[in-house]
Amino acid sequence: MNLTLKVWRQQNAKAKGKVETYNVKDISPDSSFLEMMDILNEQLINNDIEPVAFDHDCREGICGMCSLYINGEAHGPDRKVTTCQLHMRMFKDGDTITIEPFRSAGFPVVKDLVVDRSAFDRIQQAGGYVSVNTSGNTQDANAIPIPKVDADKAFDAATCIGCGACVATCKNGSAMLFVSAKVSQFSLLPQGQVEKDRRVLNMVDQMDTEGFGNCTNTGACEVECPKGISLDNIARMNRDFLSASVLSKDK
Repeated sequence: MNLTLKVWRQQNAKAKGKVETYNVKDISPDSSFLEMMDILNEQLINNDIEPVAFDHDCREGICGMCSLYINGEAHGPDRKVTTCQLHMRMFKDGDTITIEPFRSAGFPVVKDLVVDRSAFDRIQQAGGYVSVNTSGNTQDANAIPIPKVDADKAFDAATCIGCGACVATCKNGSAMLFVSAKVSQFSLLPQGQVEKDRRVLNMVDQMDTEGFGNCTNTGACEVECPKGISLDNIARMNRDFLSASVLSKDK
């Protein structure tokens, strides 16, 4: 496959970025998208051009670091895959592919296609934990009876890898799908009940502080999420937030 790549280049967070055009040839349809990017970078290095900076780590669809905005879609044209799981057979010979970083006020560009997603870490730190009894009488989590329906919902929410596709896709730059998944994975389980109210209030407050927008229920986040996180989690978080807000005012 011979392809034309339009790649966002930006030297640093303060520099003005622009789109540069590159051509790559003889790309195998069986190559992953990141392997294609590696080939491009090798070509650039051989021509004494600085390679394109992009994030990646596991290349197994687990860590979410590889997030790229490809032809106007988070993680590209395939569904329920991360960029590292996207293969070039999703494109055609002669295609022009536009590659950009995830864009959001909460995800400032570091360089080229790399963005700073530490805002997600701060949201998680605001309440994404459970109390653990370390008195020596700690109960094995497996010994606590949990309805299977609740356990399944909690596990589904916990599959969120925090890649930020929901934010990049949302017209409002909302992080509510991410936050609701992190809230739900704890609030659905007995171990998460101690901090339930404080968790949802603190995590939503931190989300707002980081500059993410609000949800208007367009559903684009669920469609583009590589793990298929459901909008049901946003509804659950909204209910928990309303309940916690009322209780906090009563105290």
